Amino acid sequence: MTLLPSSHPPRRGRRPLSVTLAAGLAVAGLTAAGAAPAAAEGPELIENGDFASGVIVPWWSTANAPASVVDGRLCAEVPGGTVNPWDVIVGQDGLPLTAGESYELSFTATATTPVTVRTNVQMNTEPWTTELAALDAVDETAEPVTHVFTAGADHAAAQLVFQMGGSAEPFTFCLDDVSLTGGAEPPVYEPDTGSPVRVNQVGYLTEGPKRGTFVTEATQPQTWTLNAADGTAAATGTTTPRGVDPTSGQNTHTFAFDAFATPGTGYTVTIGEETSEPFAIGDDLYDTLRTDALAYFYHNRSGIEIEAEYVGEEYARPAGHVNVAPNQGDDDVPCQPGVCDYTLDAAGGWYDAGDHGKYVVNGGISVAQLLSAYERDAAGALGDGSLAIPERDNGVPDVLDEARWELEFLLAMQVPAGEELAGMAHHKLHDREWTGLPLRPDQDPQPRELHPPSTAATLNLAAAAAQGARLFEEYDAAFADELLSAATTAYAAALAHPDVYADPNDGVGGGAYSDNDVRDEFYWAAAELYVTTGDDAYRQAVLDSPLHGDAAAVFTDDGFSWGWTAALGALSLATVDNDLPAGDLAEVRAMVTDAADRYAADAEAAAYGLPYAPTGGNYVWGSNSQVLNNMVVLATAAELTNDATYRDAVLTGLDYLLGRNPLNLSYVTGYGERDVRNQHHRFWANQLNASLPNPPAGSLAGGPNNALQDPIAEDMLQGCAPAMCYIDHIESYSTNEVTVNWNAPLAWIASYVDDLGAGAAEPEPTTCQVSYVSNRWTGGATTQVTVRNTGTAPISPWELAWSFPGDERVTNAWNTTLTQNGRSVVARPASWNATVPAGGSVSFGFNTSGTSGTDPTAFTLNTRPCSAGG
Repeated sequence: MTLLPSSHPPRRGRRPLSVTLAAGLAVAGLTAAGAAPAAAEGPELIENGDFASGVIVPWWSTANAPASVVDGRLCAEVPGGTVNPWDVIVGQDGLPLTAGESYELSFTATATTPVTVRTNVQMNTEPWTTELAALDAVDETAEPVTHVFTAGADHAAAQLVFQMGGSAEPFTFCLDDVSLTGGAEPPVYEPDTGSPVRVNQVGYLTEGPKRGTFVTEATQPQTWTLNAADGTAAATGTTTPRGVDPTSGQNTHTFAFDAFATPGTGYTVTIGEETSEPFAIGDDLYDTLRTDALAYFYHNRSGIEIEAEYVGEEYARPAGHVNVAPNQGDDDVPCQPGVCDYTLDAAGGWYDAGDHGKYVVNGGISVAQLLSAYERDAAGALGDGSLAIPERDNGVPDVLDEARWELEFLLAMQVPAGEELAGMAHHKLHDREWTGLPLRPDQDPQPRELHPPSTAATLNLAAAAAQGARLFEEYDAAFADELLSAATTAYAAALAHPDVYADPNDGVGGGAYSDNDVRDEFYWAAAELYVTTGDDAYRQAVLDSPLHGDAAAVFTDDGFSWGWTAALGALSLATVDNDLPAGDLAEVRAMVTDAADRYAADAEAAAYGLPYAPTGGNYVWGSNSQVLNNMVVLATAAELTNDATYRDAVLTGLDYLLGRNPLNLSYVTGYGERDVRNQHHRFWANQLNASLPNPPAGSLAGGPNNALQDPIAEDMLQGCAPAMCYIDHIESYSTNEVTVNWNAPLAWIASYVDDLGAGAAEPEPTTCQVSYVSNRWTGGATTQVTVRNTGTAPISPWELAWSFPGDERVTNAWNTTLTQNGRSVVARPASWNATVPAGGSVSFGFNTSGTSGTDPTAFTLNTRPCSAGG
């Protein structure tokens, strides 16, 4: 009798020695329920499979599940309250398997409570390598189940095990008619791709591009028809043959109905006998995607109860890692042996992905993109009260509240003063050993450990904290000061220790996240510190970087990610007001548009419209996030230039993510008719335990990965074309995981696209006029501003914003409250002039130091444009 240890493969590469994973049989099409198939040829390997002898020998069960033969079946009493699947096992050893031989396993089973059982054929000692790993839904009905697998190695004595642990309630499991024979037909996985007419299954903006792809063997143009919900033809045209798409191996045509702009739901496209999934046309299609994508972060908070008030009963859970047994706490975490002799209070933060680890290098880029989404929030949609989180209605924009949860964790990971690497940041914090699925965070029994500091983590802290400092200044000056102090300390520590790299072999219990090229992190951190402080030393570090001005290096064809973050620095320099000289600013913006030109050309050339043409055509781990990050660059270029080419490439990229792709899947849970639902996550694990939920709406799957870096992908996707290398299975972690750094760009893009929809409506006429008169002297000026309401309704309260053209700094003000961040200025009313009456005006003034040759000419009142010169 052998018990399987807890295990979980590391992310980003190396497979550990102990692995137990399950193939998704409903997905794979390898399980037949109902009539049993014809038995495979070959000798019977299972002994006493019908239990006719009345005894269970040579079957065995774990000590906590006594088994006996009852009514001609083996029945085991499974206890409740276990944690891991392998905590309760029924099995048989001594099964000889031959490499390359295909085998058929069949059995019937029942359970007094509906459960998901793991059925494994595997080595009977470490590393427990599986030849078959399957998930079987079992209830009170005895249905025949069949699996076919091909052995990858010779085994003198493999074992068959049924793993049943992890149930909260006890139940009785019964087994009968077990057979394992050789000579089976090898299994073939054929993904269900549905209709060959591929569209964005959510829909298209009224004034945006409306494109689709048709998979067909035809080589001549085909007629397409856009159908309204009632079945009537709304538009028609012909397809454009595109030939064989190298990313999928499919022969494709494309079609477009950009000019059609009638809002509605239930539209479909028909080509011949084939009809697409339904979709909508309108301007409010993505208003919930913005908030759903951001809700991912509250769902995955560590150290706090996730309350039903904000997520619903299905997703509510106790706080994780707060020292409530069997949980270990994150409030007093020691280092790995030999790394340090202190502990850190690193409670809070976000669980990174499907596991319970917390990683500074993944947290850094994620929180930076949430902060960036707020920083570009043109429509003001991310303010206080916009998200369902406990901090709403506290006077602080909700996205900043969510970002703070992670920023405080990043601060906590900094090496204390007086220690050898003071100011550096520990690379990560996670369990000592891998845990299995499913496992809610509060049930995780593993000890927690800090891993060594790294230069990459330290610069992530410096960059994210510097960005946070400028955004929190208005809402919590003390926290902003704490962030800026940590950022400057971290940057100095990184300069003193520029080549402390994470160990690529440190992948037990959590991903290694190794990175031995930190030029990008230095560039990003220097850029954020310069934008926030204006300090010339940081400006010089930006300009001296070997990456500065090199668009191809900063914005690679593969897209930016946690391992290559230079783009984040360039995007902040290009879009956030700062003191970069005009020539240098123009150079940074040219880097952005140069990259956007490449990505837009990639989207135009792609049969599926995605702005992603990775090196060698290889779709990487998390390819969907790479697509999104290229879309962030395109959206930024669109806002810098107002060029619709960039906007259109963003929207066709979103089409790809939401169904217009080779697999005809929406990669975002809850969006589209054929959305993925079994992403790799320890709590959102319905595929393993019917009492647990699927991922909530707005959760992004990692996407195709042709490196096949997990056993499910290795077993089922061999020979796949790059964009086809995906399976919606909970244990295909290399194609179907969720992570904070994949949902962060989804939230950014959802916010941008929802703003586009809102902006597609007829613009409201300008109802205000600004008079801005400056009396200048050497080294300063006095300015008088009058805001006139030209509309028919009072404006209350009011907020006027503009940017100084030069280096002016406000020294004092009257009749207003002024805040300044770099060149950006916001004026708000005093207590007595909060209303601008219809036809009336308010006035205020201020003094500045510094020089500016001209007055500003662009103003917004309550985020809407306001004419100047009145």
